[in-house]
Amino acid sequence: MADLGRVLLLTTAHSYRNEAFLRAAERLGIAVVKAIDMPPAMAQTWSGGIGFDFADAGAATAAVAAYAATHPLNAILAVDDSGVVAAANAAAWLGLPHNTPAAAEAARDKFLMRTLMAAAGVPCPWFSRFSTGDDLHGIAAQIPYPCVVKPLALNGSRGVMRANDPESFVGAAQRLARLLARETADAAPQPFLVESFIPGFEVALEGMLDGGELTVLALFDKPDPLDGPYFEETIYVTPSRLSPAVQAAIAACTGRAARAIGLHTGPIHAELRVNEQGPWMLEVAGRSIGGLCAQTLRFDREMSLEELILRQACGLPWQAARDLAQASGVMMIPIPEAGNLQGVEGVAAAQATPGVESVEISVPLHHTVTPLPEGDSYLGFIFARGDTPAVVEAALRQAHAHLRFHIVPEFALG
Repeated sequence: MADLGRVLLLTTAHSYRNEAFLRAAERLGIAVVKAIDMPPAMAQTWSGGIGFDFADAGAATAAVAAYAATHPLNAILAVDDSGVVAAANAAAWLGLPHNTPAAAEAARDKFLMRTLMAAAGVPCPWFSRFSTGDDLHGIAAQIPYPCVVKPLALNGSRGVMRANDPESFVGAAQRLARLLARETADAAPQPFLVESFIPGFEVALEGMLDGGELTVLALFDKPDPLDGPYFEETIYVTPSRLSPAVQAAIAACTGRAARAIGLHTGPIHAELRVNEQGPWMLEVAGRSIGGLCAQTLRFDREMSLEELILRQACGLPWQAARDLAQASGVMMIPIPEAGNLQGVEGVAAAQATPGVESVEISVPLHHTVTPLPEGDSYLGFIFARGDTPAVVEAALRQAHAHLRFHIVPEFALG
């Protein structure tokens, strides 16, 4: 197998995506070195890679430049949101293909993203930025309802809450303040976003940008209503059951949003709502779909999504048709309550459900689990394929009905 170069993969210690990228790189003959968001000595011991603080732009760029001086790199890729800004800064420094650091930052900061999209005329909700140190009761008296309270940078719907009136807004903002204080280990006031709630059907678009041009790889329907008070995602099914005209409008809206914030190369993952007024842009991220959800996508010549991303990053042909012979989908298994996971039942029955390909419980036993809006993970994933999206959705729901999770409150273990 030919040596096609070296890629630095910015990731976290326990990212769901690491193994998929490593398998794709091995198939291509690309060397992958992991850069982990942790101290250097710990990263070397843990994975044989390099480590630095992704949030420290100067230190991150210096660490990558020092590594590249003796280990030439063909590309720098971020697996998830935590590394996109550091990857853009380091790639810019080394002259490698990249989105600009400003675009990477805009894709991470929900207020900046909203500001740029609104200025470009991209359909998006009313929004305003506030601080947890502001007069929350005063804010509550001036904002529209229903509204959505959300942090500027967390992903996976963490900290995102709907408020229907002033009282629920104050409660949501106070709850978000506590979450941000824990997340940042800083009691100082933190910024947050308030935006109007957009009713409608939610979808997710997976795509690749090449010279600013968007190629849609998949459009996922989210058949479970996402109306709050929290916004835990569960089922993704593709291909979409929306009309071709609506799908084209979604793609056009996503392309406009990406251009508005300056993204022009690499994978994007976009979230939109669709109602009688058309598509509304919620967010567009400069990275691919999270969790294990990429397993739902298969392309010709047995390519995975991760292989497409690596191919483009290394200047190889990457365009590939998706296998549309069957519909596919994934359920991100929600956490029903907080506590310690003591047992899981029904996995064999769920796995035996017609159409189900696999059931993967990703949380080890005896670990603490926390639901949204504070939590940052799922219990696992269910994957299914079938002749139609409806068949896939039904298989996912039937498999999930077999599962039983024994979760014990933490205080009960003492």
